[in-house]
Amino acid sequence: MHNYESLNDALSKLNGDWLAPRGRRANGDQSGKPVARSKTLPPQVPPRTYVPIQKSNKNQRRVSADPVSLAPRLNGFGYELFQVSEERDEEVAAFCHMLDVLRSAYPSSDPSNNSGFVWSPSVGPEELQQGLGVSVKVTVISDHIREPLTFTCDGSSTVDLLIYQTLCYANEDLDHIDVDHYLLKVCGQKVVEKLTAAILDLVELYCSTFNANFHTTVQSNRHTSPTQEAGLVTNVLSFSVYAAHRIPITWDSSTTLSLTQPTTLFPFPSPSSPYMLLYPPLPPPCPSRPPRVCFPVQINQLPRETQLTVTLYASALPPPGGTEEKGSKQRRSIDSLGWVTMPLFNFRHILTCGRKLLGLWPSTPGSNTLCIISLPLPLSTFYPLYPSPSTSPSLSLTLKRSMHVRCLCFSSLSPLYLPRLTPEDKRLLWEKRSFCQSESGALPLVLASAPRWEWACLSDIYALLRQWACLNHHDALGLLHATFPDQELRRTAVQWMDTISDPELLDFLPQLVQALKYECYLDSPLVRFLLRRAIGDMRIAHYLFWLLKDTLQDSQFSGRYQHLLAGLLCCVGRGLREEFDRQCWLVTILAKVAQRVRDTSPSSRQAILREGLEEVRQFFSVSSSCRLPLNPGMLVKAVNIQSCSYFNSNAVPLKLSFQNLDPRGDNINVIFKSGDDLRQDMLTLQIIRIMNKIWIQEGLDMRMVIFRCFSTGRGRGMVEMIPQAETLRKIQGEHGVTGSFKDRPLADWLQKHNPTEDEYEKHTHIRTHTLALCLSLSLSNFIYSCAGCCVATYILGICDRHNDNIMLKTSGHMFHIDFGKFLGHAQMFGNIKRDRAPFVFTSDMAYVINGGDKPSSRFHDFVDLCCEAYNLIRKHAHLFLNLLGLMLSCGIPELSDLDDLKYVYDALRPHESEADATMYFTRLIESSLGSVATKLNFFIHNLAQMKFASSEERPVLSFAPRVYTLKTDGLIRNLFVCRHIRTYSPSKGYAFVVKVEREGQQGSVLVQRSFEEFYELHSKLRLIFPSSKLPSFPSRFLIGRSRGEAMADRRKDELNGYVWHLVHAAPEVAQCDLIYTFFHPLQRDEKPGTVVNTLQSKPAVSGKVVGEVKLSISYKSDKLFIMVMHIRGLVSDGTDPDPYVKLYLLPDPQKTGKRKTKAARRTCNPTYNEMLVYDRIPRGDLQQRVIHLRVLGEGAFWENTLLGEAFIPLKTLTAGQCWADWHQLGTPSTDSTR
Repeated sequence: MHNYESLNDALSKLNGDWLAPRGRRANGDQSGKPVARSKTLPPQVPPRTYVPIQKSNKNQRRVSADPVSLAPRLNGFGYELFQVSEERDEEVAAFCHMLDVLRSAYPSSDPSNNSGFVWSPSVGPEELQQGLGVSVKVTVISDHIREPLTFTCDGSSTVDLLIYQTLCYANEDLDHIDVDHYLLKVCGQKVVEKLTAAILDLVELYCSTFNANFHTTVQSNRHTSPTQEAGLVTNVLSFSVYAAHRIPITWDSSTTLSLTQPTTLFPFPSPSSPYMLLYPPLPPPCPSRPPRVCFPVQINQLPRETQLTVTLYASALPPPGGTEEKGSKQRRSIDSLGWVTMPLFNFRHILTCGRKLLGLWPSTPGSNTLCIISLPLPLSTFYPLYPSPSTSPSLSLTLKRSMHVRCLCFSSLSPLYLPRLTPEDKRLLWEKRSFCQSESGALPLVLASAPRWEWACLSDIYALLRQWACLNHHDALGLLHATFPDQELRRTAVQWMDTISDPELLDFLPQLVQALKYECYLDSPLVRFLLRRAIGDMRIAHYLFWLLKDTLQDSQFSGRYQHLLAGLLCCVGRGLREEFDRQCWLVTILAKVAQRVRDTSPSSRQAILREGLEEVRQFFSVSSSCRLPLNPGMLVKAVNIQSCSYFNSNAVPLKLSFQNLDPRGDNINVIFKSGDDLRQDMLTLQIIRIMNKIWIQEGLDMRMVIFRCFSTGRGRGMVEMIPQAETLRKIQGEHGVTGSFKDRPLADWLQKHNPTEDEYEKHTHIRTHTLALCLSLSLSNFIYSCAGCCVATYILGICDRHNDNIMLKTSGHMFHIDFGKFLGHAQMFGNIKRDRAPFVFTSDMAYVINGGDKPSSRFHDFVDLCCEAYNLIRKHAHLFLNLLGLMLSCGIPELSDLDDLKYVYDALRPHESEADATMYFTRLIESSLGSVATKLNFFIHNLAQMKFASSEERPVLSFAPRVYTLKTDGLIRNLFVCRHIRTYSPSKGYAFVVKVEREGQQGSVLVQRSFEEFYELHSKLRLIFPSSKLPSFPSRFLIGRSRGEAMADRRKDELNGYVWHLVHAAPEVAQCDLIYTFFHPLQRDEKPGTVVNTLQSKPAVSGKVVGEVKLSISYKSDKLFIMVMHIRGLVSDGTDPDPYVKLYLLPDPQKTGKRKTKAARRTCNPTYNEMLVYDRIPRGDLQQRVIHLRVLGEGAFWENTLLGEAFIPLKTLTAGQCWADWHQLGTPSTDSTR
């Protein structure tokens, strides 16, 4: 019998709530938790804990490592994480041997293999001196006793004590009885021997199936059957079903057994069809004649990775005392009680044999029903020898062109669409597989089309693997899906991924951890690959630890991940294990604090938070530093309690501020959430991070804000905070509750936070593939990041996009947060979808891009950026489908089946050309910009969030970058509106110059404020003070031209009276922060009479040139493709036209060359992105053709005005070339045309 206490204690420590380091609990309960074996997936039956006993070390195979601990060891050494018996669990023993070999290959003295790691030496076992309490049921038969006597005693009781207890029960007076005259002997020696053998057999069956802290003595004469080659075994697969145990009494004992043989357990298309047998109702257990099940398949036709699935069905009995109508028994519904899966072949490729007890997973989540199936499997074993596959003969290359094109079309499909292919399509794809090798990424689809994966067919499959060109890392991920359980195939995929760099491996690490579920055995090439990389890079070890720890919550695979986590801890050494211990301890403390804050009343939350953070402070008094799970580079030494708070949302997340261990570094601010599943946010941010890397690798920096989010356990995790950022709700709220319907909030906020020339007016050159732009830095950041967010949120189908889930930095970077809805699972309001636009792109965002409320040429560049970014991601469609496909089994509710992957596939449109995709995304931009539902959703969210608004929040002015007070600026002695000036930006009107005189300052300061800004001041004052304390404000609505000079003179006098009464009001009004902020000089006040026009687009070119048009022209297969993209700088007569483009391909004697676009509305800078196609254009005629382009404005009564025209010769255009350029529009020769 062997001791598993060390392993169980270490893993229980990782899984449980770590209240303190092990040194603090040295005298506490040392009972462990059973660990599920990797070779079986059933739950622990029965679930229990145990106390270990001292035992011999004979016949044990150990892998030693120090435990995870903070405090020093009592003896200076650690205990064993693994202590297994090779005879009892060969797979775990083999895994331990692999860990030994792996560790020995990376000695701590070799800096090339061990950079910066502290290795712990292998130490001997630490035997625990504790007893095992066992109760024994004893039945005594004697001539002096009328009936057999039965009682229970402790297992450590002596024979004398048993005799004495028996005599006490049988006799009332023991004075005249001599205990020495009685003997205790076992009745029937042969019966006892049989009973002992049966019990030992049952105990051995139990120990080999479930978790036990004891083992029977190993039988030295155990019979081993000879092995055979797989191809020689022609017997059908058959075995007996002995019995079903622990069926609930509320279910009918007449059960139905379903046995399936799928090649995979997960929602992927299976290479071969499953076999299913519905067995009739099970009779009562009969050891002499157990029912037998036969599958209609020979053993030599079974793939090596075949899984046996057992599902137990039953029907519920009527309630006690109820009567069952005649015939209702036949109408009872048959429900599933549970299921279990086990591999038919073990890790040595030997057919599983012997009697098995299989604990079933409950079919109903949360059910406590744990049934057991007794399944005697065949006793004959064989070793499937897979010979080296022979080289397949060369295929004939006489393939018709149409069939060749069809094969290539199939090969470019994603494996996602395999179920949608007909059997004929699959047969064609497999037979013509050699013609698909030009598409290297088509290998997963071709392999998934293989008709069979039995032993005899593997030769062709493995030959194809050798002939196929080495896949890149992105395509090799597709071979790690559950669709491909074949071990050789997965080994090849890992081999192709072996050259991946460590930073790129970090991007794919969550998917590789999920792919471990699809491995048939505990030890695999993927496991070795991950452990080897973890030894060599601390970041990989850090993230691998937390990913494995998070997956321990998956009960079906917790046993496998427990062993892998223990193996990782064995490999990394003492120093990193202690670091992991500190991180887990900190996370546990924060989770308890967050839960207490969430459960308490809102008025007491701040006090509860401060009280809970004292425990965090004590943690840092014990531990000098700790790395945060978000990033191993975030090393903190203390918590800033005064800077911590919480957010007023349903989950009440904590805002935490930690002191950086680096004295020159800023404080590290994070959000800790408890009660929210962050795995979906984590996956979404990972995909966006990979998208951003693809853009950068292609030379397109979209200025994306990349932050980390990490799940530290089911229902809790950390999110990195981005400094100097506000939500759109707060920015729009500065313009009132209806700010979401206004166009200027974002532009005003950016202008407010970038007031100086060094920040806002500083120009930077931004280069696209077609144009170099000169924009202010904050505006260029906004344009690029907004375009990136539009593309990323559309592809991933991110929903629930209200204005609290979108943030804007003062530097102009826009980014999204809180990804609780994605892949098109929209947030519902009753039966109405709240997310009705393709993505969030509103008029206030377009206002910033255009520099006003009219479209500008800057909007053209925004559309081009979106389309270019979209097309770049489309080129990597297989990568994103592989990444999301590997996460199908992770348990995220909105990523659970192929329909979720189909959403991404449809959004990427991989089979469309770039031109078609450009037109498609342009229509999406137009649809999103024209959607009123988005602004209405923002407004409804504003109303819903008003209940969370804190009474301590004070209103602020939208145009002031910060708050100023009496203390900072000095007492205002007098205010006087001296004159008004004409302004032209951001809109035409008048500004009023106010002379501000302060106490203690020589001279006066002039500030200029518009009437609308005065009105905003008055509105914000009314939120603080009653109207009785405020002077009356002039009316906003005047009859006549409100922008005229006479009206400005009148308002100047009215505002003079208003500010005089304002400065002479009660002290709490006259000296409030709003007034001092309002009259504090801004950057624009330094140049009275002018307003910096940083958002205005450049004027149109004067002279004969009346604008420019951008075309993308290409020629292919006798077709001329002309995409009309944008027009900029159209000259108008004072009113914006409704322009459209009309094309003629000259010469055109038949008058058939006219093509035209749709009309844009009210703009001099329209965007079209429409494709106009001319068919049957011979290549020889192309150079003689000329495009005659005319821009016309739609008028009333079908009278269209010619706005400009251009003649574009095609003499330089060649076949296959894409010519994208701007062309000048000349002065029209006539004023109008049809």
